[in-house]
Amino acid sequence: MEKALLVTIKLRSEKDNWRIDDAVTELEELANACGVEIADNIICNCEKPTANLFIGKGKAEELTLISQEKNVDVLIFSHDLSGTQQRNLEEIVGKKTVDRTQLILDIFARRAKTPTGRMQVELAQLQYLLPRLTGKGIILSRLGGGIGTRGPGEKKLEMDRRRLRGKIDNLKEDLRGVALHRLTMKKKRKEHELPTIALVGYTNAGKSTLINALTQTNQIVSDGLFTTLDPLSKILKLPNGENIVISDTVGFLRNLGHHLIEAFNATLEEAIGADLLIHVLDVSSALAKEHSEVVLSVLKQLGIEQKPTITVLNKIDALTDEFWLSDLGENFPHSIHISAKLEKNLDSLLKAIQEIFEPKMVDAQIAIAHSRMYLVDLFYREGKVREIKYLQKEIRIHANLPKALYHKLLQNKEIIPIDNSQLIS
Repeated sequence: MEKALLVTIKLRSEKDNWRIDDAVTELEELANACGVEIADNIICNCEKPTANLFIGKGKAEELTLISQEKNVDVLIFSHDLSGTQQRNLEEIVGKKTVDRTQLILDIFARRAKTPTGRMQVELAQLQYLLPRLTGKGIILSRLGGGIGTRGPGEKKLEMDRRRLRGKIDNLKEDLRGVALHRLTMKKKRKEHELPTIALVGYTNAGKSTLINALTQTNQIVSDGLFTTLDPLSKILKLPNGENIVISDTVGFLRNLGHHLIEAFNATLEEAIGADLLIHVLDVSSALAKEHSEVVLSVLKQLGIEQKPTITVLNKIDALTDEFWLSDLGENFPHSIHISAKLEKNLDSLLKAIQEIFEPKMVDAQIAIAHSRMYLVDLFYREGKVREIKYLQKEIRIHANLPKALYHKLLQNKEIIPIDNSQLIS
């Protein structure tokens, strides 16, 4: 296990609502997700970044003494560093340095399980490395492994720019093929008119736990950052019998660079193409409001901030202060308060989802021939059968069915609508 010295930088020129203590905590959580041993977390106050070191030379020399005293292997910075800044810092400190993007990419590399996820991680890593392939230094001679080296590997780090660009082009082409396959799958969904929902939220808000609770599945979840990188879609059956495709997405994080967002289009495109977003917010976090602002900012980058959205205040089971929930409720007046972990108040969420998609359902009174008995299974699977009567000449059914399915069966003359005088009693 590598021993790390964390360096949280507070820029006076940087305007945000995050306190320095919150930035320290976030950096520690990111470092913990990488499995390093944290030796210390040093706060560095700067007026503005310097071109050669980002921080002042005096502070860099101070970090040299601290890193020697603590016997650390790596310095992890809370901000992104340019290739020049990183090389200059490594020359002064004599230790490997990792910036915020490298740290996040390392977590991505650990979390990605599917071939698509791994390709996206490798693409993001190579795009990060490309402008840094200049000169010699610790960044290009990391033979010992550890944080910041997972993924492309030492051989790829030694590639010349032409070969590196070739690899990037190949990965982009492979990912375009994946995107085309996903588009085909989406078209098939649209043919069956299956509505789609995407869960969005700050990382570790409880989205995976919620999708498990709603669909009664056992997708592995864990308490940590970026535990969901690969697209995960399940079928959710609403109380009225309607089937909905519900998808989990990668958790958001503040200052998540646009290139990192682009690298994970496979999960984010689920949100872009969804009919409804469910914004999951960790109500137990003191930074819930700030987390919400980050999510809304990313949705704006994706151009979907106006999409219909249900805000869910999750983890009410972890609250120790009821007034905090009341305060947040005023900020999110139409929110639904739940505990995905304890499956508390999920019926209210399902009701809200159903109200949005209800116009896509029809209350059908129909008759089918006995030769079309196979349709009964279809109605149970795709809708909600309220009553069924097996008569001598036909089968009469009262059911909630998707409008698209109902009209398709009508056109094919596979069902016969029953008029009001013949309704099932």
